[in-house]
Amino acid sequence: MNIVVAIKQIPSLIDELELNGAGTDLDFDEVDFTLNEFDEHSIEQAVLIKEASGGTVTVVGVDLIEELDNILHTALAKGADKVVKIVGDFEPGMASHTQAWLLANAIKDMAPDIVLAGVQAADDRDGQIGPMLAAHLDVPYIGVVADVAATDSRTATVKKEYSGGVMAEFEVSLPMVVGVQAASQPPRYAPVSKIRQMAKTAEIEEIEVDDDGPGAGSTVRKMSPPVSAGHAEMIEGDSEEVAEKIIEIIRERGLL
Repeated sequence: MNIVVAIKQIPSLIDELELNGAGTDLDFDEVDFTLNEFDEHSIEQAVLIKEASGGTVTVVGVDLIEELDNILHTALAKGADKVVKIVGDFEPGMASHTQAWLLANAIKDMAPDIVLAGVQAADDRDGQIGPMLAAHLDVPYIGVVADVAATDSRTATVKKEYSGGVMAEFEVSLPMVVGVQAASQPPRYAPVSKIRQMAKTAEIEEIEVDDDGPGAGSTVRKMSPPVSAGHAEMIEGDSEEVAEKIIEIIRERGLL
């Protein structure tokens, strides 16, 4: 079983995000990047398929940030067999359309049975990497998936979630692309010592490209931080004082 995971790096949401001087995008010099959380589940699900049915796991990403090497070494520490980065004259903020095209061109030469990608990412929420990969590779796509089991070399059983937590089970012909919402178990922890070992001994294969491929088809003209519409009023004091102040506020607003 040849399993490939397509990953994407996104701005970390832990820190406050800064805009560039033109107000057209984030200031990528001031932003930390991390692996898309849904792609973490994709890596876990790929390793689970390998452990259950055999095969190899290859993780591939577009080289937009310095942190990609560490992300790939972490994937190896979690059980991936091979890692690949697509290198070129790229910059952070690359559109999903472009990333999908670059990933698909690299993946098609790997002749995968199953391709896994995160169902969406926090930087766009359009959930289009997976469907566009499937379109470029001309294979079936199924998204919002919570479990994948390879029944044989030609079919796989996939559990898909619908609204209200309703689960459906599909039998899908291979090859296919899967949009992973959650792995069938939480992503495993990779010890720092093992990641460092991979950084010293493992090889990251590079695929160099000259063509950036298609753009998003649209251009952002202006971005701005949300406007503050109010603030929370903090009430201090002991429990009796706080209770009295709350009652007073309720009376002032005619609610009591």
